[in-house]
Amino acid sequence: MLQIGLVGYGYWGINLLRNFMSTPRCTVKTVCDPRPERQAIAQRNFPSVGVTADFSDLLNDPAIDAVILATPVFSHYPLAKQALLAGKHVLVEKPFTASVAHAEELIELAAQQNKVIMVDHTFLYTGSVQKIKSLCDTGEIGKLQYFDSTRINLGLFQSDVNVIWDLAPHDISILFHLYPERPVSLSATGKAHALNKIENIAYLTLHYGSDFIAHFTCSWISPLKVRRILIGGDKRMVLYDDVEPTEKVKMYSTSYEVNQSEQEKHKMLIDYRTGDIFIPKVAQKEALAEMAADFVASILDGKQPLVDGRKGLEVVRVLEAAEASIKQNGKEIFL
Repeated sequence: MLQIGLVGYGYWGINLLRNFMSTPRCTVKTVCDPRPERQAIAQRNFPSVGVTADFSDLLNDPAIDAVILATPVFSHYPLAKQALLAGKHVLVEKPFTASVAHAEELIELAAQQNKVIMVDHTFLYTGSVQKIKSLCDTGEIGKLQYFDSTRINLGLFQSDVNVIWDLAPHDISILFHLYPERPVSLSATGKAHALNKIENIAYLTLHYGSDFIAHFTCSWISPLKVRRILIGGDKRMVLYDDVEPTEKVKMYSTSYEVNQSEQEKHKMLIDYRTGDIFIPKVAQKEALAEMAADFVASILDGKQPLVDGRKGLEVVRVLEAAEASIKQNGKEIFL
């Protein structure tokens, strides 16, 4: 039985505790949170779980095999490093770390300690993303041409990271999961409308060596909550709308074909094809439960996790470069 310590019992920590307590072959032994009121809620929800305000209690407990970090991003590196040095496996909430250098150091340290380090990019475990992955892999969409993400809402303003660090990790991880090619550069722009000068609206474009392109719109200042990804292929197009209660994935038999010869470059005839909308059957399951089971299996069975440290690093590399581009007024940053 894998015994786990959970650090942070806020909004996401509540969900993590609930799922790990119902995951086979593991239990949460202790919840660490400095706030007495959060400790009380944890014990009320799960009386068998111990509580503490001191992170070192988890590190010094030989019964605890793994630590989950559901804390602000700036704390991920120091807490994860301490946990690895104490011989614990580590699961880190997204984004992995606040810098590429810190992510690389943790990956190397985990390898030295022979411990699992995993990043919780929950959306990769959803039935919707798994279905889209299948559509991509089987060629039903065709050759992918673009990925267009919109993730906007009113709030919540963050005090430690900008809107790209807050909202973009979800969709960047989905993109990298679906499409194997990696970007060669990026450009990003954003603006801050609060006294803390942290960008609350931003636009990010990833540039590739091929004709593929990816774009992300992120905002904390939208009157509408939108969670939408549009994926275009040369055969079909897919819409993933996470706000939809049931029909989250729709595939459109819509495409175009350019009829143009090298000899007649000045003449361009385009055939547009519109067809049916197909709503594929998507598995209904709780993504967080799937993620929890993956973490447990990676430790007990030696299974390769879906999102290991290196995949978490790929996302951080984009986030760090995007922030640099914003600070330089949209300058292209090579990855």
